[in-house]
Amino acid sequence: MSIAFPQPDQSILARRDAILAGLAAILPEDALITSEDERRVFDTDALTAYRRMPLAVVLPRTTEEVSAVMRFLHGEGVNIIARGAGTSLAGGAIPQEDAVVIGVARLNQMLEANFADRTARVQAGITNLAISQAVSHAGFFYAPDPSSQLACTIAGNIAMNSGGAHCLKYGVTTNNLLGVTMVLVDGEVVEIGGAHLDSPGYDLLGLITGSEGQLGIVTEATVRILRAAEGARPALIGFDSAEAAGACVAAIIAAGILPVALEYMDKPAIHVCEAFAKAGYPLDVEAMLIVEVEGSEEEIADALARIVAIAEDFSPRTLRVAQSEAEAAAIWKGRKSAFGATGRVADYICMDGTIPTGQLPFVLRRIDEIVKSYDLRVANVFHAGDGNLHPLVMFDSAKPGDMEKAEHAGEDILRLCVEVGGCLTGEHGVGIEKRDLMTHQYAPADLAQQMRVRAAFDPGWLLNPAKVFPLEGRVAA
Repeated sequence: MSIAFPQPDQSILARRDAILAGLAAILPEDALITSEDERRVFDTDALTAYRRMPLAVVLPRTTEEVSAVMRFLHGEGVNIIARGAGTSLAGGAIPQEDAVVIGVARLNQMLEANFADRTARVQAGITNLAISQAVSHAGFFYAPDPSSQLACTIAGNIAMNSGGAHCLKYGVTTNNLLGVTMVLVDGEVVEIGGAHLDSPGYDLLGLITGSEGQLGIVTEATVRILRAAEGARPALIGFDSAEAAGACVAAIIAAGILPVALEYMDKPAIHVCEAFAKAGYPLDVEAMLIVEVEGSEEEIADALARIVAIAEDFSPRTLRVAQSEAEAAAIWKGRKSAFGATGRVADYICMDGTIPTGQLPFVLRRIDEIVKSYDLRVANVFHAGDGNLHPLVMFDSAKPGDMEKAEHAGEDILRLCVEVGGCLTGEHGVGIEKRDLMTHQYAPADLAQQMRVRAAFDPGWLLNPAKVFPLEGRVAA
């Protein structure tokens, strides 16, 4: 399947010089990118199979500059694409030829850390990991930790409601976000939520989180920071079958145990990651779990003993608990490197469906059958504890038709997730990748209501158009 893009508005393209002149009049010289070579850097995101050259790129440093640009572009009827670090795997930041990209990467400062109230106020272009680094000296951290946390911005985390390996215990972005400063499509600046734990009125913060840049551009955020645990320790558990590993995950969750992380890797993923990270992964197993618990030494020992007892029921081939910080770091280096390590050996698309954890054994078996039916390979590495799957469907971009087969296999996997009671996305968002599958999860009335909410914020559909919702059937507020 080839993902469709709308035809660019020729009237906007014809007025490009005037639009650029208008932007230049309200921005510092280094904040506007217009040359073709420099714009090319922004023509795609991590879904690199699709590219579109934007009309221009703006890199503001303040909320006021974002507001001025939004007000001007709204008046000109120009489409706007919000961009953080461009790590979206669903094509959420891919522009259009008649759109201006507004990147927030220069809005990257820690503004305030309030350790008494356990909050931090940050600019939206700060990286996920930088927040934890800024508060670690006081024994605090920011919990959501996507694999791209070294590069991804809080703006993108909010847009896609990102999670990460430790979301099983600490939740995803929406569980750790308290307030935002957001610029609406017409340039108006609004403050939603704040440092308090709850707000009266409608939950607009919940609406904004996961809205994929279609309601406004977030320039600042107030997030929850947490006291770091006394200690943490991961364990590796290897199994002779994917079904056994999936059943073990379901049993751990059913027993009421809440590890801080519960990650799954199958044999192809284990071999790819071990070749890259040299983490000491077992190479003679079909599937492996990384189970991490935290707390005091006594709490860690008790939780691991219970987990080991459960795992023994599924005849593990390997069961090893990290004995040092270096060994623990190596275990996580392998897991965090999975996407990059896979990219060394094959092209791939990374899916992002979510399922009930009790369906893991069945779904893992069906994923393997689906991918093999297209004569392709798959490496599974995902957040098993909350059922957020990340099958990496591998293909050869130099082989005609191979990418299309991978896309079809990915669609079948996502349909499977919905059919077993799950949903199309856990943390990557819909973007363009899953846009045309939204009708598989939602009835027409459901989609129409979502589009009415979107149109209430942006009646002209200028913000990140052609994403999330099918191109046909747009509705007004």
